[in-house]
Amino acid sequence: MPELPEVEAVRRMLERATRGARIDRVELRRPDLRRPFPPDFVTRLSGHTIQSVGRRGKYLLVALSSGETLLVHLGMSGAFHAAKPRAAHRASSTPDPHDHVVIVLSSGVVVTFNDPRRFGLMDLIRAGGQHEALRAMGPEPLDEAFDAAVLARACAGKRVALKVLLLDQRIVAGVGNIYASEALHHAGLSPRRRASTIATPAGAPREAALKLAAGIKAVLQKAVAANARAYESGRFRVYEREGEPCPRRGCGGTIRRITQAGRSTYYCPVCQK
Repeated sequence: MPELPEVEAVRRMLERATRGARIDRVELRRPDLRRPFPPDFVTRLSGHTIQSVGRRGKYLLVALSSGETLLVHLGMSGAFHAAKPRAAHRASSTPDPHDHVVIVLSSGVVVTFNDPRRFGLMDLIRAGGQHEALRAMGPEPLDEAFDAAVLARACAGKRVALKVLLLDQRIVAGVGNIYASEALHHAGLSPRRRASTIATPAGAPREAALKLAAGIKAVLQKAVAANARAYESGRFRVYEREGEPCPRRGCGGTIRRITQAGRSTYYCPVCQK
C-alpha cells in the first residue's frame, strides 16, 4: 500500500497537472471502489475549479471552488495518470478495464484513476465538514510539531511491539509497513521492543525516542526527495532484503524477516536492540 512518500509524489504530480483547472466532465465506469461513490458525485464535481491538492497522512485532499473537498485513498493498487491525449490515440485506444474514474479538465488534461484491486476510496467532504477517516489521525511526521516528545507521549504505557504501534495511524500519520521497518533500522531499535520502553513512566522521551523520531523523519524525507514510488528495487535499507548483509557499517548482521500483526517486518537482529 502506498505510504506517505508515495502519496506525496502523487499529490505533487496532481497539483502541477490540475491546479486552477475547471472540471468539465466526470465519467464513472463503475458504481463503486472500496465503497460506493457518494450521492450525486458527478454533479458535485462537474463545473468546479480545483483550487489545491493537499495531503493528510495517506489521503489526498482536492479542494474545490464549491467549498467541498474530494478525499481520495489509493488503496493497495490505485494510481492517477494525468495527460493531454492525442486525438489519434484517443480514437484508437481501448479503455483499460481498471480505469474506473476519468476526469476531463478545461485545460485539456485528462485525469484517470486506475485501480486493479479496487481498494481505493473516493468521497466528498462538505464545506466546513470533517471526514471520519481524518478525525482521529495522528500528527504529520514531517511537520515541525512532530518530535521525540510527541512520540514518547503516544508510546508511554503501551505494551504493544514498537513496530506494530507505528502502523497505528492515530500515533503518526502516513507511516506504514515499509517505512516503519526502515525507521526502526535507522534508529537501531528492535521492532520487537515494547513501545513503552522509549518513554519514561511520565511520558518523557528517552534516548530511544529521540533516535526513532529522527529516524522517521530521515527515511521519509529521503523518500520524498527521491520522488518515491512504492517497491522500487534497491531503495530500501532493510525492507524486502531478507538474507542480505546489514547495510550499517561494521555491523556484520544479516537481515531477517518476521511477521508482526500479519505483516512482514524486516530488521537486523545484531544492531537493532
